[in-house]
Order: sequence, then C-alpha cells, then structure tokens
Amino acid sequence: MSSRRDFITLLGGAAVAWPLAARAQQPVMPVIGFLHLTSLETNRENLAAFRRGLGETGYVEDRNVAIEYRWAQGRNDRLPTMAAELVRRQVSVIVVLESTNGALAAKAATQTIPIVFMQGADAVRIGLVDSLGRPGGNLTGFDLLLAETAGKRLELLLDLVPRARSIAFLRNPTNPVFAESETREVQAAAQALGARLLLVNASTPSEIEMAFEDVVQQRADALQVSGDGFLLTHPGQIVALAARKAVPAIYAWPQATAVGGRQRLGRSRGARSRPSECGAWACS
Repeated sequence: MSSRRDFITLLGGAAVAWPLAARAQQPVMPVIGFLHLTSLETNRENLAAFRRGLGETGYVEDRNVAIEYRWAQGRNDRLPTMAAELVRRQVSVIVVLESTNGALAAKAATQTIPIVFMQGADAVRIGLVDSLGRPGGNLTGFDLLLAETAGKRLELLLDLVPRARSIAFLRNPTNPVFAESETREVQAAAQALGARLLLVNASTPSEIEMAFEDVVQQRADALQVSGDGFLLTHPGQIVALAARKAVPAIYAWPQATAVGGRQRLGRSRGARSRPSECGAWACS
C-alpha cells in the first residue's frame, strides 16, 4: 500500500509536469502556490516529499522554481482567502494538499491557473472535475477516496469489536463537503450492519475533548475517526483520549499507530487485535 508521502512525492512531480513544463523556456522563474490546511510544523516530512517530487522532474526550490506557501493552521475558513491571495500573486500553478475544502476554494478562485490537488472525497461527485479519466478544466490531481472507504472502516471496526452496537463517528463540521460525503458512507454501512451511529463533531482541540465526553455520555461502544485533515493533525490527543476513556477506535490514517493506536487495541473493552489490518487502518 502506498504511503501518504508517496502520493505527495508524485504530486510534486505532477505539479511541474503539467503546467510548468510549458514555461521552462521563459526567463521568469515560475512560482508554485502551495496551499495546505494545517501547518509547516506538522508537515515537514510531507513537504520534503513534495520537494523530492519536484527534484525528480528537475526543479529545485529557489534555483529554478519559487514556492509561495499558505498554511491555514487547521482553519478551513481561511482557505478561500488564501486561494484568492495566490491567484492575485499570479502563481504558475496552485497545489492543494490533503484538503477537500482547499481544492474547492482554489477552483472557486480561478478558472485559468492550473490546480493540482490531493483530497479525500469523490472528486466527480463533489464537482471538482468532470471525470477521473478526463478531468477537464484547470484541475487535476489525486483522489484518495477516503470518504468512499469510510463504510469499509466501519465494517472493520465492527469485526474487531464484534460486541459493539453503538458507534460514534467523530468528524469536522467546518469541512462540510468531505464530512457529508463520509457521513453518508458511514450511515449506509451502519444501517446495513445493524449498528447505531452517533455523530460527534470537533474542529478545535478543545472540541475534541468535549466530543469524547459526548462519546462517553452516549455510551458508545466504539469510535470511528474521520479522515479529515484537521483531525489527522491531532492523532496524539485523540489516541490518548480513546485510551483514557477505554473506547476502541479506528482511524483513516496510520499516523495513529505511531502514537500508540495499534498497541492499545487489545486493552480496550475486549476488542481482539488483528495486527495486519490494524497496520493498514490504524486501529486503537
């Protein structure tokens, strides 16, 4: 299974192979507008992967390409303004990493500047592109289909915790298009499997704390965490709370295993561990 950094490396190559190659003979250094939901501090390895992808196609930052960075610090409401700033800067291409909201904001900001995205919803269903084979317009990129596999993660969680009947789903309401896409898939899976689904929301660290209080109060047997970019950047807090509240949990990204998610699975309410599956889905 390819890692997230593998996709980001490929995205770095795509960002120059499509729009910048045609500009290679121009005397002015091309500029990449780099738009990300979170922060530099939490994405140094991913940024290194992106630069590696650039390098594999012959582009080195500050040598023959410049990069304008915009970090939204986990605030989805900042993305439209930042996308508009990059358009006014007249960048050669806009790269959007790990954000459905960011990709939609970039599309709304320009119909002429090429946009290369990596995001988790169905790009056709949410109107980003016309089709996966022929995107059309000024957008292309990677569709990770995180939302479309959310139902499978619920199935795996119920397999790992077979006595669970009530499942809490933690999502970010400030990322509505992605949240609605995921919720639709999880609700369908819960209905098919005879589970009760409890929706809990969080868009700040303090709200994550409150969401777990809600999970306990509603007596949820297990927790599924959305693949949302904001929640992805707080795996330590979420895994620690799941352990403290003794709630078995499953995550969309393997970062949770690095902070103890997989190791804690067997100690949570009698769940039985399947290491190979947990390694892929980051269970706790």
